[in-house]
Amino acid sequence: MDENKLKLTSSEIGSLWIEYVNGTAVDIINRYMVSIIEDEKIKAIFEDAIKTFEKQKQQIATFIENEGFPVPIGFTEFDLFEGKPRLFTDIFCLNYLHVMTLHGLLGHSTSLGVSVREDLRYFFDSCDNDGKRMYHQTIDLLLEKGSFQRDPLFYPVNSPEYVSSQDFIAGFFGKDRMLSAPEIINISFNLKKSIMAKTLSIAFSQITQTKEVRKFLEDAEKTADQQIKAFSKIMQTDNLPVPKSWETEVTTSTDSPFSDKLIMYHTGFLFQAAQAYHGAGLASAMRTDLVATYESTILQNLMITKKWFNVMVKNNWLEQPPLAPNRKEIAKSN
Repeated sequence: MDENKLKLTSSEIGSLWIEYVNGTAVDIINRYMVSIIEDEKIKAIFEDAIKTFEKQKQQIATFIENEGFPVPIGFTEFDLFEGKPRLFTDIFCLNYLHVMTLHGLLGHSTSLGVSVREDLRYFFDSCDNDGKRMYHQTIDLLLEKGSFQRDPLFYPVNSPEYVSSQDFIAGFFGKDRMLSAPEIINISFNLKKSIMAKTLSIAFSQITQTKEVRKFLEDAEKTADQQIKAFSKIMQTDNLPVPKSWETEVTTSTDSPFSDKLIMYHTGFLFQAAQAYHGAGLASAMRTDLVATYESTILQNLMITKKWFNVMVKNNWLEQPPLAPNRKEIAKSN
């Protein structure tokens, strides 16, 4: 059997569709950022990212077309208004690319995990390799510029230990224990993601001309800020440092380089993607206060996502993914 002649499954089509739409959204932001970046090293990485996605985008479109599905609209040059003033500093742009690369790595790994057909597996494997190359480049340059925020340091103990008391899970009552290394992984990562979401919400609220979109962005900023404060409090209680904010990396420009459709989609994407990371954090949490914080955060994200969905649908901005066939409707039409 020629594996490359197998029809793509619903999961494979779905992964291609998601990669295309999300990729085009980030690509528009990258194209704007490369136009304002002054640092030559940062600009070079963005040019590499744009060139890499252009190659991936063409291949994804070919896969979809060959299966007889329409290529998604995604986001195009019509969502980018060129020649607008600087909205972000160079360092924020580099941090943005680093965070979006992390999202891309997760997306490529998920897509590879649901792919069966050989050509698709090798395609997503190459995408993953591209993402890993970009990951190394962004970290190396952030370290070079003294702008990479490392997680808290631990100090070694003499020997391995077992949990010996029910107090290990205490967070509200009893003798509290210090945070564990696996818990800090997720807290620190989720803090960085919430800081990015808050910063972009602030930037986007400055430039949108729509009251409805601005109201949503203000709610999104408030939600992200609540989550930052909640996780920061837990870290600071254990005398651990928290990542710095990026609000000052946003200029005072009010001239939008992006369509409101792109602004809304990108903000919603960040909160929806965060759910996976919050879920991972909840799974690793073994302190009751930390579990409660993750549960509250997940609920907050669900509420802000509902508001996002309503605005997107109202304005006809939400593109519909491929759906399973409706057998009842098919039978009625016969």
